[in-house]
Amino acid sequence: MESTGLDDVDREVVRELQADGRLQYETLAQRVGLSRPAVRARVQRLLDSGALRVVAIVHPAVQGVTASGHVSIDVRGEAEPVARAVAALPQAPFVTLAAGRRPVVAELRAADFPALTEVLDRVRALPGVEGVQAQVYTRVIKDPYLMPAAPADGSLDEVDRHLLDILQLDGRLPFADLAERVGLSPGATRARTLRLMDSGVARVVALVRPEVLGLGFLCGFAVRLEGAAAGAAERIASWPQVSYLSACVGSADLVGTVTAESLGAVRRTLEAVRACPGVRSVESWLHLELVKERYDLGRKVQHTATPGRH
Repeated sequence: MESTGLDDVDREVVRELQADGRLQYETLAQRVGLSRPAVRARVQRLLDSGALRVVAIVHPAVQGVTASGHVSIDVRGEAEPVARAVAALPQAPFVTLAAGRRPVVAELRAADFPALTEVLDRVRALPGVEGVQAQVYTRVIKDPYLMPAAPADGSLDEVDRHLLDILQLDGRLPFADLAERVGLSPGATRARTLRLMDSGVARVVALVRPEVLGLGFLCGFAVRLEGAAAGAAERIASWPQVSYLSACVGSADLVGTVTAESLGAVRRTLEAVRACPGVRSVESWLHLELVKERYDLGRKVQHTATPGRH
């Protein structure tokens, strides 16, 4: 695992920002036991290094996204060019190079199931793609970025959407700067932003490379269940090493991610999944390189992609 050069205070700062990306420097300083200037300098260093990004993640329903799924891709020749081509698709917020049966893994999101089918066809047509295996999500069981059900699309006005577009790029932008960009007073801007956060429309979080927290091993897994297997999904999702889990249709019933500090911890978690009552079989793959993790698929950024969970 690559050394991050971070100390325990850095890691505590990151954990606090994962819970609330807009946490004020005064509050953050009190929680980690530093002065405000010292904690601000640490946050800026983390941001400048690329170890940390603080962004708003908007509820998919607000973005008009109602269909999503996991894809694993067979390739002819080198896998990296295929992964980069998939990452260039605005409908692909998450792409990795993986060790396993299929070397490229991605998440796809689209407005509806016909649109998701079109994106899958685009992936199949990319140069170097030999085949695509897809699992369509039917229910997200555990997701650190998932907010409660969002209000109807019509409840947001143009100013709300402008705020969301800005916060998706910089979740810690001060209210005064936000106000200048959207043409409101700082007080009105603050009230709107807090309403969007409190209602579940969006959540400002720290996106962190796992090795920053000493969790440098990510492993995806796909589970086949026996019968109804009541409670198996919830039991697996309750384990802290399982950072993501979705129910799906396709070649698997569940798709998830293990995030752990060592290969031994990954192995033990996978063994626990295999031993879970109701589990028939488990397939796994190790994520080698995060090519893309970017969820700003809103109106003003949905046609761009920046190469960098399943």
